[in-house]
Amino acid sequence: MSTKPKDGTDIAAGLLFMAIAAFFAWQSLGLEMGTSTRMGPGYFPIVLSGLLFLLGAIILVKAFGRPDDESFGRIAWRGILFILPAPIFFGLTVRGLGFVPALFITTLIASQASMRMRPLAALILAIIVTIMSTLIFSYGLGLPFRRFGPWLPV
Repeated sequence: MSTKPKDGTDIAAGLLFMAIAAFFAWQSLGLEMGTSTRMGPGYFPIVLSGLLFLLGAIILVKAFGRPDDESFGRIAWRGILFILPAPIFFGLTVRGLGFVPALFITTLIASQASMRMRPLAALILAIIVTIMSTLIFSYGLGLPFRRFGPWLPV
């Protein structure tokens, strides 16, 4: 590990993440923590603050690591063209299509950002993400949303 930082933005980002995490952890200390099985209102903010602080520390440590010999190179247009529209599509169609089809199609759109993603792999990924998200958000957390919307005859 060298002592000279390779990029000042990594240092700034790491310190900023750590400062934000410390601020929110400090603000959460007045709230009741509870236990992991019976969480209080301060439990989740403290856990997230800890994770953000850890991420900031990792970024800060990596700033002093081995310098990269390669630059970023050209702009990843494929990623921009598929990643940015995916959440917009989801937001515009989730009420009409419903959660399940909107998430499935959104995952298919976002998966096309990678040139290595093959159609069968994208389909499997979309199925897994849709099933897991439906199980977690609809059944596990009981969030009140329509799984299939009025645009579909289901």
